[in-house]
Amino acid sequence: MKTISVLGSTGSIGKQTLEVVNASEGKLKIHALTACSNTDLIEQQIRQFRPEIAVLAEEKAAYELKNRVGDLPVKVFCGLEGMVEASIGEEVDMVVTAVSGSIGLLPTLSALQAGKDIALANKETLVAAGELVMKTAGEKGCSIIPVDSEHSAVFQCINNNRNKVKKIILTASGGPFFGWTLDKLTGVTPGMALKHPNWNMGAKISIDSATMMNKALEVIEAKFLFHADYNEIEVLVHPQSIIHSMVEFIDGSVIAQLGMPDMRLPIQYALSYPDRWDSCFEKLSLAGKTLTFQEPDDQVFPSIRLAYRCGERGGTLPAVMNAANEICVHAFLAGRIKYLEMFELVERACQDHKVQDSGSIDRILAADRWAREYTEELICKKS
Repeated sequence: MKTISVLGSTGSIGKQTLEVVNASEGKLKIHALTACSNTDLIEQQIRQFRPEIAVLAEEKAAYELKNRVGDLPVKVFCGLEGMVEASIGEEVDMVVTAVSGSIGLLPTLSALQAGKDIALANKETLVAAGELVMKTAGEKGCSIIPVDSEHSAVFQCINNNRNKVKKIILTASGGPFFGWTLDKLTGVTPGMALKHPNWNMGAKISIDSATMMNKALEVIEAKFLFHADYNEIEVLVHPQSIIHSMVEFIDGSVIAQLGMPDMRLPIQYALSYPDRWDSCFEKLSLAGKTLTFQEPDDQVFPSIRLAYRCGERGGTLPAVMNAANEICVHAFLAGRIKYLEMFELVERACQDHKVQDSGSIDRILAADRWAREYTEELICKKS
């Protein structure tokens, strides 16, 4: 039996993780669940999975939850300190980082420092602090198993043959607007951007998919996960979302990982690794399927190009790109800025940032704060 903590249990990935736990026939046990403020759902999860620890980010919500589950032997904490506590328990074998945004950084680092393996769904952690996170994992002998479908696919394709890899090919669905012109994108609303054609995801990642910033973040994540150079990473738009990524080897062979667009599959693989478990989830049939591929349009979706530039420059710049994007996504969802202004504002924050070495967590967090404050100032000036 493997004991896990799930950070972000009420979000899309968190809920699907608990579906995998439920279907695991006792192979997985929950130690801790954390969420932001959804007391109704996390109470249901606590009563079903009986964790030892539950955490809510908001103090008022945590107080309410503590009263609600007073009949159960569960400790209720709040805030970032609570997330860290959930990540370092002696009983924990693996931490599933399913929170959205850079809030996952400190709990992930704390878990690694405590010797815990990570099932990583929080790509922002590696974007903001890839060198530090991977160094810590190496020093502590911890595994970081990717949960993102694309990186899970690459992980499975490489299969201990990293020194034979010529190219990593990340596939992208293209989101709901691939093929649109800039003129057409001027009228995009949050409701339109949230309607992903293939995947059922949370709001933040859905908007990132609509801007292709999600793929931009994944390029930087892939660099650290697979110790790759940026010239070894390529992006192809694959609207059917059946091939989740590919790896080209030095002999010219290309190996792809295929599956249904169902996040429970890479989640289960991360939790079962190095084993594979049977599953009750829908299986892929290729009969009648047509698979197509296109180059991404860097003029209409400049996020990927920006990621390569920020990643190659390194230092604190990727953390700034990530933080500025988070602020822009929230502002767009709130109706404060337009869709195309997200590209403009993230680019501006990256241009104006004075890049520093990213060797310490304090410096990374300082860059993150600067980007959030600066981007918010830019948004306010537009109002």
